[in-house]
Amino acid sequence: MIPKQILKKVKQVEIRTRGLVNDLFGGEYHSVFKGRGMAFSEVREYQPGDDIRLIDWNVTARNGAPFIKVFEEERELTVYLLVDISKSGEFGSQNQLKQEFGAEIASVLGFSAIKNNDKVGLLLFSNDVEKYVVPKKGKSHVLRLIRELLYIEPKNKGTSLKNGLDYLLKVAKRKSVVFLISDFIDDKYWSSLKIANRKHDLIGIRLFDPAEKLFPDLGVLKVKDPESGSSFWIDTSSKREMEKLESKIQSDFDAFQNKAKKIGFDIISVATDQDFVEPLISLFRKRDKR
Repeated sequence: MIPKQILKKVKQVEIRTRGLVNDLFGGEYHSVFKGRGMAFSEVREYQPGDDIRLIDWNVTARNGAPFIKVFEEERELTVYLLVDISKSGEFGSQNQLKQEFGAEIASVLGFSAIKNNDKVGLLLFSNDVEKYVVPKKGKSHVLRLIRELLYIEPKNKGTSLKNGLDYLLKVAKRKSVVFLISDFIDDKYWSSLKIANRKHDLIGIRLFDPAEKLFPDLGVLKVKDPESGSSFWIDTSSKREMEKLESKIQSDFDAFQNKAKKIGFDIISVATDQDFVEPLISLFRKRDKR
């Protein structure tokens, strides 16, 4: 049985995301993520201005008048939501944890997909695959995905983007749209990411908390890594120590961005105190222009 508070949360997420999907994301999503190609629909009589290359000569011969073939976009896509549910997501200096923030973004993307009659699948991972839900259509299916996102208790603490991506490559046989939602606090995943990026339409959404980049002055703190369990002390009142740490964080981030750009991996970074709507729509529009 799913606890009442989880069902309440699912309803709250649905209400919050429904307006975004209807007002903003539906049209943007549709224009950016194209179908698999064009499929034959019907034949109709030729009209001035039609492309003569589309004339169906067999039908034209039978009817004694020119007819053309009409094609429609094969709209249906398969969308995968790959969501990192490792322990580092259980951090939040703002109103919500990174994990909750990621669940809300995943919900908006899921509802945008079903609004366009696409299938949506879910893959939750830590340092191993925790849950896989086969892609399906429909509102009830997306609500199930949101329940899984909010309700699951991961068996493992760590992060392995590699294991998540490798599992995707096994189950997703056809080219799909894949949203990878994570804080990307991991290494040794770039080879798998390159393969997934070539095979699928892969978009990364990197989540971070502002306190992970700019520590508040709280004196000497003992910081514990939720994934490894290791601890270390840090003096947040030391300007020199903070500048050194912030410089290292910025340097790592710049290296990450440059690596992503080099392999053509589309990614946006969103802070938990930030509205994620504008960065996502900006990314959609940038891709549409391309």
